[in-house]
Amino acid sequence: MELRQLRYFVTVAEELNFGRAAERLRIAGPSLSQQIKALERDLKVQLFDRDRRSVALTAAGVALLPDARALVRQADELRRRVTGLASDEPVRIGCVNWCPVDWSERAAGVATLRVDTWVMPSHTQAARVADGSLDLAICWVQNTDLAELDLSSRLVGVDRLYALSAGAGTEPVDAKDTVVLVDTDTASWSSWNRYAEQFAAATGARVMRTDDGGVTGPTFFEHVRRLGRPVLNNPKGQNDTGAGDLARRPVCNPEPLWTWSLVWRRAEDRAAVLAVVDAFTRDAGDLGIGAAGVWLPAEDPYHRAHQRGQ
Repeated sequence: MELRQLRYFVTVAEELNFGRAAERLRIAGPSLSQQIKALERDLKVQLFDRDRRSVALTAAGVALLPDARALVRQADELRRRVTGLASDEPVRIGCVNWCPVDWSERAAGVATLRVDTWVMPSHTQAARVADGSLDLAICWVQNTDLAELDLSSRLVGVDRLYALSAGAGTEPVDAKDTVVLVDTDTASWSSWNRYAEQFAAATGARVMRTDDGGVTGPTFFEHVRRLGRPVLNNPKGQNDTGAGDLARRPVCNPEPLWTWSLVWRRAEDRAAVLAVVDAFTRDAGDLGIGAAGVWLPAEDPYHRAHQRGQ
């Protein structure tokens, strides 16, 4: 029996869904299933009743769960003490819109994480890291931001932007046939405006300027209805579902991607902060940004030109 198998068991028991548990643990579903089966063989009991539709704890699983949770917590605390991080100040992290659903699991054993409740635009969160108000932030940045604020970054998330249009048609739309909304309120929408204008310049999409905050939310939906053309969605509204009369349409030729970066000060020397950076990004991969037919701004830190060192 291994500690990681107990951690896997606890996560599956909490989710009662192998797919969601694998996503939380950031491992492949078949690997998770194999590890649970190995644990069951070692303990000589069945921990889950599972079929194609459902997963449920057996009586043995219910009995094991409290002790397994306690062992995982004790192991994490021991690791913090051994590495000298338990008494360190919490690592302060902020976000804009996208964030991992498993903050605590990723940081477990390396640092105490304090998630900042002040949700602000990307450029504001990056500036707060630079001035020391935050240790880390998940936000959208370009190379110019990193240089100006003396920050480092790693990729932690990607949103695949789509278009909304009136009607029921869901066929793909060429980027050049979309509209992008740009807001005059640069205090709130500086990052989005920069992205939208670069996307339009690169693809031939039409730019429409607005002063009503209508780049997301109900006012955005009204703009889509009025324009009668596919409108590129804002990542802040990536999962909005409140417009049943509008259809999502994939954008192609090229497909626009919005990247989320974990940023920290280049001069950062706190072991706890750097440990969280590694924990959050160790297995991130390229999240599809290297695929053919996708678009990133030229100054995006993960643009293939910069990854090649050009």
